[in-house]
Amino acid sequence: MPRIAANLTMLFTEVPFPERFAAAARAGFKAVEHLFPYEHDKSDLRAWLDENGLQQVLINMPAGDWKNGERGTCCLPGRESEFQDGIGQAIEYAKALDCPRVHVVAGLVPPDTAGRAPFEDAYRRNLAWAADRLAEHGLTTLIEPINGKRDVPGFFLQRTTQARAIIAELKRTNLKLQFDAYHVQIMQGDLVNTFREDLPDIGHIQIGNPPGRHEPDVGEINYPYFFQAVDDAGYDGWVACEYKP
Repeated sequence: MPRIAANLTMLFTEVPFPERFAAAARAGFKAVEHLFPYEHDKSDLRAWLDENGLQQVLINMPAGDWKNGERGTCCLPGRESEFQDGIGQAIEYAKALDCPRVHVVAGLVPPDTAGRAPFEDAYRRNLAWAADRLAEHGLTTLIEPINGKRDVPGFFLQRTTQARAIIAELKRTNLKLQFDAYHVQIMQGDLVNTFREDLPDIGHIQIGNPPGRHEPDVGEINYPYFFQAVDDAGYDGWVACEYKP
C-alpha cells in the first residue's frame, strides 16, 4: 500500500486549521500537505508538525491573488518579480518545515488571448529559474496539470503529456510531475496506463474521485486497482488525499 498523506486544506475542515494536524495524526496519518502555509507563522507550523509527529511533504508556492481567481503566476508575462519573490518565500517555508517539495503553480491563460506564445515563453523561463533556485536548497520542483474542463478553465497546464514535454525540454533533474489522479482521469482517462507511462517523471501523487472529487471509494476510479498498480510499479513516494469529504 502506498504511503498516504493528508491534505489539510481539504480534510478535517470541521475543525480550525491548527487543529487539523492533531486530527490527521489521530486518524493515523504520518504526513501532511496543504496548499498555502503563508498566512501562518513558520514557527507555529513547525510546532504543529512536531507536536503530532508529522512530516510536511508538499507546499505550493504563492499563487497570486487566489481569492480573486488567480491560479499562479508562472506563465504570466510581466509578473516575473512577483514570481521570484514567491519562490523565495516558498524556499523559506520549505526549509523551516523540512518540506522537500514545492509545487510551482502555473497560472491561467486569459480566454481572449490571441496566442499562447508569450505565456509559453514566460512559463519556461520562470520554471527553469525556479527549478535552479530550488535545487540550490535541495528541493524538488513539482508541476501539476489541472483539468480545465470542470475545475479551472483556462489553466495553463492541463495534461501530463504537456507537462512531461516541458520537463524533458528544461532538463532540470529536480523538476518532477505532480500526478493528480482526479485531474488526469478527467482530462485523459486510461488512468493506470497513463500512470505507468508517466512514472519516470512522477515526484508526487494526489488522489480524489471524479465526478465530485470525493473519497477514493465514491466515484468512477477503481482505487484498489490503481493502488495495486502504484505498488507494482515500485513507486515509493507519497500519495496525498486531496479530496472533499
